[in-house]
Amino acid sequence: MKIQLKKGTLDMCVLSVLARGDSYAYELVSTLSETMEISEGTIYPLMRRLQAQAWVSTYFVESSSGPPRKYYTLTIAGRDSLAEMQDEWRSFVDEVNGVLGLPNIPSGTGETQ
Repeated sequence: MKIQLKKGTLDMCVLSVLARGDSYAYELVSTLSETMEISEGTIYPLMRRLQAQAWVSTYFVESSSGPPRKYYTLTIAGRDSLAEMQDEWRSFVDEVNGVLGLPNIPSGTGETQ
C-alpha cells in the first residue's frame, strides 16, 4: 500500500523540490531520500516522463569532476500542475482525516487545528 501511495505522489514531491530550485537527478534523489525511500533507478524514468509532459525542462552545466550535469528546472506548466496537485492532496488528506477522526492540517502550516 505504501508503495502505491508513494508512486501516486512522487511527481508532486519532485516538482515541489524543483520549485525550491533547479537540481540534477542525483541531488533530487539525495534530497528526497532525507524523508522517503527512493532510488536513482526510480528518478530517471520519472524525470523523462515529467519532461515529456513539459513540466520540467533541462540544461547542462559543466562539472569539474566529470561530464556536464543535466539540471532540471520547473516550467510554468510544471508550477501550475504542482499547485493543482497540492490542492488535490490537501483535499484528499482532509477526506481521509475526516474518516479517521483526525484533525485537518490548515493550508500553509505544519500544525493541526
